[in-house]
Amino acid sequence: MNFNLTEDQQLIRETIRDFAETEVWPGAAERDRESRFPREILAKLAELGFMGCLVPEVLGGSGIDSISYAITIEELARVDAALAVTVAVHNSVACFPIRKWGTEEQKKKYLPDMAAGQVLGAFALTEPQAGSDAANQKTRAVRRGDHYVLDGVKAWCTNAPEAGVIIVMAVTDPTRGAKGISAFIVEKDTPGCTIGTIEDKMGLRSSKTSELVLEDCAVPAENLLGPEGAGLKVALSVLGASRTGIGAQSVGIAQGAYEEALKYAKMREAFGKTIAEFQAIQFMLADMATRIEAARLLVYLAAFREDEGETRLARYSSMAKLFASEMANEVTGQAVQIHGGYGFSREYPVERYYRDARVTTIYEGTSEIQRIVIARDLLRE
Repeated sequence: MNFNLTEDQQLIRETIRDFAETEVWPGAAERDRESRFPREILAKLAELGFMGCLVPEVLGGSGIDSISYAITIEELARVDAALAVTVAVHNSVACFPIRKWGTEEQKKKYLPDMAAGQVLGAFALTEPQAGSDAANQKTRAVRRGDHYVLDGVKAWCTNAPEAGVIIVMAVTDPTRGAKGISAFIVEKDTPGCTIGTIEDKMGLRSSKTSELVLEDCAVPAENLLGPEGAGLKVALSVLGASRTGIGAQSVGIAQGAYEEALKYAKMREAFGKTIAEFQAIQFMLADMATRIEAARLLVYLAAFREDEGETRLARYSSMAKLFASEMANEVTGQAVQIHGGYGFSREYPVERYYRDARVTTIYEGTSEIQRIVIARDLLRE
């Protein structure tokens, strides 16, 4: 058993960490305050190959392994979780399903531009009445000649306001229940496809999340992704893999908050000495560092299993997401506590880390859903 990163993985970590600290960190707080989307940073990330992490090299991507991808998301989240989730959604739930389920024509048409950062990707599964109950879809897709006509409203579509391509789930056969849902590649400039309410979020504020409104939206039949009726299978297979990315994001958020807390504890004085000299603070820092390392190893294990072709990946990715996201919420709370009153002020980064961490136990499957996924897999043994 070898816990060492390969030379390529170490190089990726050094490259993305240097980029994050020099290009991302300086404006992260300002972008958060202004809810400003980081277009210029995404363009630079594309030049380095990080917008095509999961796209094969033959299609213009970097085609890195899953551990390297987890490292990428972790290092971005360490300084700016909103940027990390923008990159993660583009790679994992937009590029990845086209790579996995798309025809050769679909792959050649969309993936090169997406890998080059010229087109941003988004994913539309959730609806106003259907969060954890993903099969409860109301959006319809009716075949009319060489097109499907889509009608419905999607909610919580990360990247949608800035995206050019959106993976959309819609019901093609209402009589078949979950097996009547299909997946489509929808170009956002298609007539009838519009952006609804843009969410004013607690955290991840420079990441754009909105409704997607589909009204008599005619999508070419060749944009059906996978077989008709396989939409939920497409969505769940994608989410199974992408949850490892949310675990990596959670580790990055926690790592950033921990580093800020450690730095503050060494600087802040009380009763004639730094607060780092008090055992209560030392115990908090020790617990934080231990939980972060445990979560990181669990995330890397899930990524390793994916690269090894694990057939029951959902168990490992759900474990990674569950443990890492709950750890991130706990660690960022402790980081705020170590800062005392200053932790409640936007003057210090831990306030932003605390807000950004909160959604990690909710999106791409709540902690409760992760426990269901894990338990079902265990009980099948």
